Amino acid sequence: MERTGAGCSPGLVGQSPQICQIRRLIEKLGRSRAPVLLLGESGTGKEVVARAIHAANPCGDFVPIDCGALVGPLVESELFGHTRGAFTGAAEAKRGLIEVADGGTAFFDEIGDLPLDMQVKLLRLLQEHEFRPVGSLKQHKVDIRVIAATHHDLARDVTRGAFRQDLYYRLNIVTVRLPVLRDRMTDIPELIEHFMRRFDRRYDLAPETLAAMLSYDWPGNVRELQNAIERMVAINSGPVLTVADLPSSLQNRQAASAPVLASVVAAGAETAHLPVMHAPPRPAGLFLPAIEKETILKALEETHGDRAKAAHMLGIGRTTLYRKLKEYKIEN
Repeated sequence: MERTGAGCSPGLVGQSPQICQIRRLIEKLGRSRAPVLLLGESGTGKEVVARAIHAANPCGDFVPIDCGALVGPLVESELFGHTRGAFTGAAEAKRGLIEVADGGTAFFDEIGDLPLDMQVKLLRLLQEHEFRPVGSLKQHKVDIRVIAATHHDLARDVTRGAFRQDLYYRLNIVTVRLPVLRDRMTDIPELIEHFMRRFDRRYDLAPETLAAMLSYDWPGNVRELQNAIERMVAINSGPVLTVADLPSSLQNRQAASAPVLASVVAAGAETAHLPVMHAPPRPAGLFLPAIEKETILKALEETHGDRAKAAHMLGIGRTTLYRKLKEYKIEN
């Protein structure tokens, strides 16, 4: 979902305090084989973090296991494998996902959806580091790191009897909570740049388009942002991505973008190298401050040069506006 950057944990994009803290945790967790529980809403990047933890000490394979897809009578075989003739149709012995992950990392995505009978077997795997394939009388030893992730409230699921308490305590040794995107809005410009580079770097982003994206709360988190960029690139009508190219859920959020832009820049997001629409000829490599300058100029124009009214319109203090005017050499 995200990327590998110089000096960054693989996959993580952004410089917000939350992401920096997770990077520091990843560095520490890479030195351990203890189970890790990742909590967060859908689309926050739980698998990205799991892969980063594995990559911090890349022993063996990273094996994702979608617990939501483990349904029906063959769940145990899918996880632990089976011997030849273990059941009707088992013409050959088969390795399960746990054996494939031996020496590496097993990532149990949406662990809250794992059937209760399989939770018992996973607990034994965590405690004894062994499993038994279907149809076999022999226990197989494995050395795996278990990382589990869920958007569920597992403590509540334990209370309701939907999740085993003993397994919850065994998984809950190290817990990492992933922030929702609306709580790390300063990372959005860098994320946009990353996804635009991934899908097609030739396109520029109009200032009002960025403003609309910065004023949206992104209920689907980073995954929704990624999908929005991919859609915009796929259906655009020109070299500049405009508000008309945004998904309909964002097009109505264009208003009130100026205060958001100001707060983003003030927080240091100007380090993101976003291409933006500008009056020709456009110098190469315009940064986010160029958008802020344009926004300030527009506010001054609409208030006929009244700085107090312009500051109010922008949602910033007059002192901040005066500092920005000096910084951008704006005279009116």
